[in-house]
Amino acid sequence: MAISSGGGGGGFTPMSDINTTPLVDVMLVLLIVFLIAIPVSIQSVKMDIPVIKFEPTKAKRENVLLSVTTTDVAGRDPGDPAYQGANPNGECRIYWNVTPVDSTELVDRAAKHLKAEFEKLGGPEAAAAGLIEPDMLPEAHIRGDINTPYRCIGGAIYTMQMAGFARVGFISSPFENANVQ
Repeated sequence: MAISSGGGGGGFTPMSDINTTPLVDVMLVLLIVFLIAIPVSIQSVKMDIPVIKFEPTKAKRENVLLSVTTTDVAGRDPGDPAYQGANPNGECRIYWNVTPVDSTELVDRAAKHLKAEFEKLGGPEAAAAGLIEPDMLPEAHIRGDINTPYRCIGGAIYTMQMAGFARVGFISSPFENANVQ
């Protein structure tokens, strides 16, 4: 607090001006913080992102269709007539077409399927000669219930990649027909 000592009357009168030094100090600190933080938050890698038209999936007979859901609140599987829909806290269920499989069976079945399709295309000799293109190999298509938690769908993706599938896609309903909740 500043005290004025000048003026005639010999008495001390308090100065009514605000001490702005702490305010200026705080403002300078905030300015420095923002000068450091803003460039970090807006940095990005410059790239040209492709602009493509939506194209429906071209289904191939050799593609694998997986359906991923969970048990309902009462623990019932989707095949049960009393099934009430996927529960975010339910147990994950994976179906190869319409056949239920566990994760061990899924990775074994997927690896065998991929190997059989690879052999049909000519096997390692054809791959070494460059005769097999990536789009010739089968893909895994995953249909996930809207209420299925990511842990179930992520587990299916991971399992199919462990089996050797390089392409894993998702099947969804078009927006206008989707059951949005």
